[in-house]
Parts: sequence; C-alpha cells; structure tokens
Amino acid sequence: MVAQEFVVDLNKPLVLQVGHLGEGYQEWAHQPIPTKESPRFFESDILEFLTRTAWWVIPLVWLPVVCYTISMSVRMGHTCSEIAVMVAVGVFIWTLLEYSLHRFLFHIKTKTYWGNTIHYLLHGCHHKHPMDSLRLVFPPVPAAILTIPLWNMIKLLSTTSTTPALFGGGLLGYVMYDVTHYYLHHGHPSKETFRNLKKYHLNHHFRIQNKGFGITSSLWDKVFGTLPQTKAAKKSR
Repeated sequence: MVAQEFVVDLNKPLVLQVGHLGEGYQEWAHQPIPTKESPRFFESDILEFLTRTAWWVIPLVWLPVVCYTISMSVRMGHTCSEIAVMVAVGVFIWTLLEYSLHRFLFHIKTKTYWGNTIHYLLHGCHHKHPMDSLRLVFPPVPAAILTIPLWNMIKLLSTTSTTPALFGGGLLGYVMYDVTHYYLHHGHPSKETFRNLKKYHLNHHFRIQNKGFGITSSLWDKVFGTLPQTKAAKKSR
C-alpha cells in the first residue's frame, strides 16, 4: 500500500497513524472535523494526559511569572512609566512572534513520517479538530522549556534591568494570545471587535487556511500581505 492510500482510523489513537499519510497528510489535516469531541492521541494514559490542558491553566501558571519578572525590573530602579513602556514593547514583540510562529512553523509543509507526526502534535491536530477544547492552548511544560531561549534572546539584546520587564511583557502577550484563541473558538462575543476577530480566525480554519495567521490581531497580516479577501471583495472582482 502506498502512503497516499493510507486511511486514518479515527477510532484509534491518532498520533502514530498520521505519519503514514505521507504527502497526503497536509490535505487530510486541513479537512476539519468541526465537532467538540476530543480524539484519543496515545494508547498511554500518561501521554494522553499530557496533551490535554484546560484554558484556565494558562493564566493560573503564567500570570504569577509575569508579575514576578516585571517586579524584578521595578526592584532594579525603573519607574512605573518605564515599566509600562517595556511591558508594552514586550507585548508588541509577542504579536510578531505569534504571527511568525503560526505562519512559518505551524503551517510548514511536511510529508515524512516524523515530520507529519510532529506537525500534527504541534498544530495539525488543531486544524483537524478545531473545537477540541482541551487542545486549544499550549501545555505549560513544553511552554516552560521554550521560555529559556526566549529569555536568553532578550537578555542578549537588552540590559540586565530591562530584560525581566520585556520578558514579562512578552509572556503577558502569550497569555493574552492563548486565552483569546480559546475564546474565539468557544466564546460567544457580544462586542463587535471580538465578533469580527472570531469571524476572522474561523475564516482561517474553514475557508482560507493559507492566510489570516494573526490571532489577537490582523496587524501583521496587513503588513506582510496575508490578509484574506472577504467574500464581498471576491464577488466585486
């Protein structure tokens, strides 16, 4: 049987199956199953547990870290206005990182067994099961590992006293991103801003999956030309 003919059994653990799809993986992963079910990933209960994270875990774990790191810069003598600017810069930098990760890493094209498997764990599962409420946010353990190079990068580019506040701002941006992402899938926004953002993101999932990479904002999609056209704009052409 050639790789393209492999059929994933949705009733069995998925992760070790998807690699066998080969070049057909991308098409399969981007045909969403829009139900609220949470599919089985692994036979192991321990591994399965580690892939599931409730949305409220993100602010519970990371907001204390945000407060602590920002307070480090305060203790080093920075004023409230200086701290506010540094935190805002950190959040702004996160928005670019959010866009870049989503566009260039989460939507990287794979076709090998392990490439497909890793991509599925990283982001493919979200496109296949976009309403899986326990796999919408990033688990704290791998997130903690990724904060180490982020801290070192900021430390390299800034001063000792500004690094903690910039890092805290970036981490705050991440918390805002993950909580917003969950809300866009499962919330029922009443304000027009969030209704438009929800429509914008779900458009990425169900209509134009190679554009609209921003989550908390469409800013960088506008800057880099990946803003999807509206249906009205298409009809007028």
